[in-house]
Amino acid sequence: MTRAVRSALPHARFWVIASSTRVRAAGAVICATLAMPMASVSAAHAQFAPPKRSSAAPAAADKPAEPSVYAVIPRPVVLTPQSGRFTLTARTAIYADAALLPVGRRFARDIANATGFDVSVVRPGAAAFAAGSAAPGGIRLIRVSNRDTAGMGAEGYRLDVTARGVVVRAATAAGAFYALESFKQLLPAAIFRDAPISDVAWTAPAVHIEDAPRFSWRGAHLDASRHFMPKEFVKKYIDLLARHKLNRFHWHLTEDQGWRIEIKKYPLLTEKSSCRDQTLVGPYVTDPAKRVFDGKKHCGFYTQDDVREIVAYAADRYVTVVPEIEMPGHAQAAIAAYPQLGVRRDTTVGVMQVWGVSEFILNADDSTISFMQDVLSEVLTLFPGPYIHIGGDEAVKTQWKASPDIQARIKQLGLKDEHELQSWFIRQMDRFLTAKGRRMVGWDEILEGGLAENATVMSWRGMDGGIAAAKANHDVVMAPGSHTYFDHYQARDRKSEPLAIGGFTPIDSAYAFEPVPASLTPAEAKHILGAQAQLWTEYIPNAKQLEYMAFPRLSALAEAIWTRKDRRDFGDFMQRMGPHLKRLDALDVNYRKLDNTVIKQ
Repeated sequence: MTRAVRSALPHARFWVIASSTRVRAAGAVICATLAMPMASVSAAHAQFAPPKRSSAAPAAADKPAEPSVYAVIPRPVVLTPQSGRFTLTARTAIYADAALLPVGRRFARDIANATGFDVSVVRPGAAAFAAGSAAPGGIRLIRVSNRDTAGMGAEGYRLDVTARGVVVRAATAAGAFYALESFKQLLPAAIFRDAPISDVAWTAPAVHIEDAPRFSWRGAHLDASRHFMPKEFVKKYIDLLARHKLNRFHWHLTEDQGWRIEIKKYPLLTEKSSCRDQTLVGPYVTDPAKRVFDGKKHCGFYTQDDVREIVAYAADRYVTVVPEIEMPGHAQAAIAAYPQLGVRRDTTVGVMQVWGVSEFILNADDSTISFMQDVLSEVLTLFPGPYIHIGGDEAVKTQWKASPDIQARIKQLGLKDEHELQSWFIRQMDRFLTAKGRRMVGWDEILEGGLAENATVMSWRGMDGGIAAAKANHDVVMAPGSHTYFDHYQARDRKSEPLAIGGFTPIDSAYAFEPVPASLTPAEAKHILGAQAQLWTEYIPNAKQLEYMAFPRLSALAEAIWTRKDRRDFGDFMQRMGPHLKRLDALDVNYRKLDNTVIKQ
């Protein structure tokens, strides 16, 4: 889905980005503070202190934390600086409860390349764990009950770093994993490099951290259909999500412009439709005579073994992969392989070569429903997570309206119009997935014509779709173009930026995003699972450009959807971004440099 409107009307589709006075003012200060001394920065940001917490909320740190020293992103609920420093050495050992041994081993592997240390990971006796303290120079991972984490939930943790050692307490492996990600951010940025770095003191400042995410769905999307992204980059992208404590990877795998996942029952989907003959060059123009193409085939798909590898890789980092198989629109590539799926069976069509949305749409025959459910059956064997995304957006209904067969089908099913036919189509998938124990997700157009009983709505056309779904007691993932579409321009000076689809989503707008609309009651607000970033790739031809469009905005959104509202402060965040950009350098991320053009004014 990447929005016909976005291609045809690149300046009309985008909403004005709401930004509070406080955030606008903070942005103006940050533009000036990029070169300010730290003392001046602290004074300048004092006026932007977060609102007072409620008496029921966990206490925040009383002792102020220097952002450049305690540069943890996302910002924890509680971060209290302590005296002293912990030193990681070749003699450091990790002592882990049985349930947390895999987390300890992953951490040891993760730091081995940069440090050259072969850190041992052992399970000590129960008596040693009962003491609850770290052995000298050691790192202890302690699994505690949910009761003992004081409401931190499944992904929460406590982290204590002292000169004597490091203690992690968490109810689950995911919580321990996030604790160690925070700990790594306290170490020098070189910890993220892939080869031993000499003359580095691997020390971390002493600190007490209590932390837990605000939302259960913290995601980022990747469109691998417009431009195919290699398997190794997909894994790197997942790594970057996990390092930002994001836990959902939304993988967009089928489109008008390419089908990217192997389906063994229907091999032509990849044999024919994973390649397009050429690709549009430059911005989309409505006049076909003025379009310019590169004359090069663009091909690629993921085998089922590739998918299994990526899903397992993500699971090892506590990221759930959510696949998207588009229907009934965005289906030209599928129809190119199997024309019987389409409405105009007298017309031969290839994989789409321009951006926008094709009017080729799946028909509503029982055989087509069965075909798409066969596809989903194979998808279910590859993706064990609870959510399957079926698209449902931008289904252009021109062919349905003109087709006598479709009009007869609408009458046969007792439906009112094409919108109700789309709803009927989506309901067939919802019932199929529900019977298999899965949850269907769709873009907010699935509200039109009646919402399927068990559907989760992903709201992209602003917040209204999400509000309507939540009020109808359906779960919602917020993904509005105004704050979460990172294929938009990120700087005011477009001439200095790579060609993008349009719009303007600066870093402070991403940071200011509030997923829970004020119009919802507390009971309705519980249906807001969280939010995610979107990266549509019409104008993102390769991995390095995708990194440029994603970062540092994804760092900002990660904090917006992890950190409690009263702990979010854009000025403080921007100070922590200095050390964080050094981490991204170490990770070879081609991020957009921060300057005064990336702040909304």
